[in-house]
Amino acid sequence: MSQAGLRLEGVTAGYHRTKVLQGIDLEVPAGSVVALLGSNGAGKTTLLRVASGVIRPGAGRVLVGDADLTRAAPSARARAGLCLIPEGRGIFRAMTVRENLLLAVPPWKKDKSLDGALEAFPALRDRLGHPAGRLSGGQQQMVALSRAYLADPSIVMLDEISMGLAPIVVDQIFRSLRALAARGTALLVVEQYVDRALDMCDHVYLLNRGTVAFSGKPAELDHDAVVGGYLGLAADRDQNKPMP
Repeated sequence: MSQAGLRLEGVTAGYHRTKVLQGIDLEVPAGSVVALLGSNGAGKTTLLRVASGVIRPGAGRVLVGDADLTRAAPSARARAGLCLIPEGRGIFRAMTVRENLLLAVPPWKKDKSLDGALEAFPALRDRLGHPAGRLSGGQQQMVALSRAYLADPSIVMLDEISMGLAPIVVDQIFRSLRALAARGTALLVVEQYVDRALDMCDHVYLLNRGTVAFSGKPAELDHDAVVGGYLGLAADRDQNKPMP
C-alpha cells in the first residue's frame, strides 16, 4: 500500500450533548511516529475513534493523504490505510488465535499469509489452535497487534496497548512498534508509559480538556512543568519513582 499521512483539521466531537474535542488540528505525516499524550478524560480515545470512523465529528475534517474521509465508514478508512488497535485489545476471545489472525487480513488483500504476524510475534506460532481468551494478557495483545502486520496499513493508531502488561512484555510490544516504524508505517501512539512514547516519537501532541495544549518535538516539551503538570506520575512509571 502506498504511504499516506493522517490529518485532523478543526475537529470537534463528543458524545450526545457532551463536547469532548474542540477544534483539534493534528497531523501524522507518512512514515512518522506521533505521540498523543494527556490525562484521563483529555480526549485521546475520542480522537482515535473520530480518526477511525467510530465517531463522526460535529465539525472539521479527517483526511488520509488528499482524500477527505470525514463521512466515510470505518471500512472505507481501513481500505485507505488506517488501522486502530483499541484499548482493551479487541480480540474474539472464543475464537482461536488462527481465526483471529485470519479475520485481521482484509478481504481486498491478495496475500493471505500469516507469516508477517508470526515473524513479529513468534510466541503465537505454537498457540494458533488455542482459544484467544485463554492466552496471557501479553499474548492477547500480540494477537491484537498482529492486525498492524496483516492488514498492511499505512497508519496504525494505538490506544494504551501496554496497559496491564508485565514490564518484559511491554519491552516486546515496543520492539514490535519500532519494527513497524522501521518499515515506514506511521504510528499515532496513545501510551501510559510517557517516557517510552517520547523516546520513539518524532512529534508529540499534548491534549488538555479536549484542546491541544502543546504540539512540537519531544525535546521541546518541558518534562517537569508540562508533562508532570498534566500527567502526574505517569511519565516515570517505567522507573517506578516519583517525579521531582
